[in-house]
Amino acid sequence: MDKKRDPLTAVGAVFGLATISCLLWGSAFPLIKLGYRYLGIRGIPSQLLFAGLRFTLAGVLTVLLGKAVFKGNLLPKKSAVPSILWLALFQTILQYTFFYVSLGHLSGVRGSILNGTGTFWAILIACLVFHQEKLSVRKIAGCVLGFAGILLVNLSGLKSGEAPFSLLGDGFMIFSTVASSVSAALLRQFGNKEAPYLLSGCQFFIGGLVLTAFGLISGGRFGAVTLQGIAILIALAFVSAIAYGLWALLLAHNPVSKVQIYFFITPVAGVFLSAWLLGEQNQALGWPALLALLCVSGGIYIVNRPQKSNIFKEKKIS
Repeated sequence: MDKKRDPLTAVGAVFGLATISCLLWGSAFPLIKLGYRYLGIRGIPSQLLFAGLRFTLAGVLTVLLGKAVFKGNLLPKKSAVPSILWLALFQTILQYTFFYVSLGHLSGVRGSILNGTGTFWAILIACLVFHQEKLSVRKIAGCVLGFAGILLVNLSGLKSGEAPFSLLGDGFMIFSTVASSVSAALLRQFGNKEAPYLLSGCQFFIGGLVLTAFGLISGGRFGAVTLQGIAILIALAFVSAIAYGLWALLLAHNPVSKVQIYFFITPVAGVFLSAWLLGEQNQALGWPALLALLCVSGGIYIVNRPQKSNIFKEKKIS
């Protein structure tokens, strides 16, 4: 029998599309900081207004792109509304409140490395809180290596005069990754009620509206409205929609481990794009940053590596 091979399962296709997604996600770190600069954004209310406008637009784009790719619906079922509201709370409102405030207090390089630890929080929350999978020696080893990256970032300091740890900077970035990890577990739990692209698109839109309203009510304003700033805002909306769309497309055709293994590219991209676009070369090329990046990327690789490799046996921890 002549079976046609699915082109989206080919190694080259998975590598190419996953790499594009991760490069897009990594680009968000310097783009957000550039957006702050070009739009004259100062203070938390204005940061939340910026985030809210981005995700309101990203929600519309995600649904439209999802419908075009998956030939699905434009509106969710009524039964999916509670799931969408829970996702909006964790995936957009909480995650990006912490994320946008954090980037106002961190360099792009430092933020990229800390955000890369989200994979490890996701593993721990999925195993210990939602009981969606089992802990194993391999997963624990990967998490330990990844969290060593956090210690390197915070004990060494990545620039002259920078505090080893700040609540609004490092702390809020870690809170952001925890909220993201809870949302990932919820998305897995709710995914059978509605198409993932529709769940994410709708929660982006609702969460974006909440952030926009909160930013406006609390006095958020743009200090300047420039062509560069508006272009960055639109670009960030497309980053969310396209990166998520490609990732969801790959997950629909491949095992999770085959796709997720490439996520280590995201912090790497964030570090080097921040060095290039923000002029943070001294931080990106310093040994603490490079070693921390190696720990985080290596940990992501280990926890997501296919089980057929035998570096760490899949001994489950009950």
